[in-house]
Amino acid sequence: MNSFLKYLLHRVFYMIITLWLITTITFFLMQFLPGTPYTNAEKLSPEQIALLNKQMGLDKPVIVQYGNYLINALHGDFGISFQFKNQAVSSLLSGRIGPSIQLGIQAIVVGTGVGILLGAISAMKQNTWVDTLSTLVAILGRSIPNFVFAVLLQYIFAIKLKVLPIAKWESFAYTILPTIALAMSPLADSARFIRTEMVEVLHSDYIELAKSKGLSRWKIVYKHGLRNSLIPLLTLLGPLAVGLMTGSLVVENIFAIPGIGEQFTKSILTNDYPTIMAVTIMYSAMLIFVIFVVDILYGIVDPRIRVSEGSRG
Repeated sequence: MNSFLKYLLHRVFYMIITLWLITTITFFLMQFLPGTPYTNAEKLSPEQIALLNKQMGLDKPVIVQYGNYLINALHGDFGISFQFKNQAVSSLLSGRIGPSIQLGIQAIVVGTGVGILLGAISAMKQNTWVDTLSTLVAILGRSIPNFVFAVLLQYIFAIKLKVLPIAKWESFAYTILPTIALAMSPLADSARFIRTEMVEVLHSDYIELAKSKGLSRWKIVYKHGLRNSLIPLLTLLGPLAVGLMTGSLVVENIFAIPGIGEQFTKSILTNDYPTIMAVTIMYSAMLIFVIFVVDILYGIVDPRIRVSEGSRG
């Protein structure tokens, strides 16, 4: 078995174990949530609550509920929503995952793309007003929460200038403001990271050698500086994805986007256990997959990683 295949198998094994641990911990934490998932529970008698618990399978021992949930989840069955009567959680979320994925992809592409450009320009114009301005943008993007950006963008572009819609999800124009709000964090992180890496790379010996060969400034920056600085940036994609996923919970509510984040917030407020579990598993699976892709890309870019993984196996 070659080293790259061993590297892949190791990563897949860790993915499965991680997802199982998250599912298990979340399931048992759900048992400590206060209140009940039933509407107007204070008006129900103990007999009525007992009957509802039996219908929902909540009367069984916790370990039995856990075993049943794992078996059903493996078959794609996440139960019936308590919030929406007689509606399967899988069908409820399948109609909402599209907007969340689209928003996340747009935000990560815009954020990292603009961040890389800002970081590269900042490194090239080190210690100038351009560098200062770029650094200021990065600091603001990291220090101000994305939901604050969301409200500011709504006020400026939707209420004052009236050039973009304030909320809802009807066409591409409705995605612009939430995308910008979510993109600020990855923009700030990638800009700071690329600047730091490029400043170090541009002062290395092989860059001086490239200059002595008469290569143009832009060719040196792109071929040697930027490309070598992008390799470590791959390690940031996982944390950036985490930031987008958690940030989208609030931003989706602010812009009334019918995504998973909005549904997750509503489910917590109503103690909709099956939906909370399903959304947690879905977010975790998406994050684990992103980290897996980053690991694979990093293993391709730097063969030393997969060789060391393979030697451990």
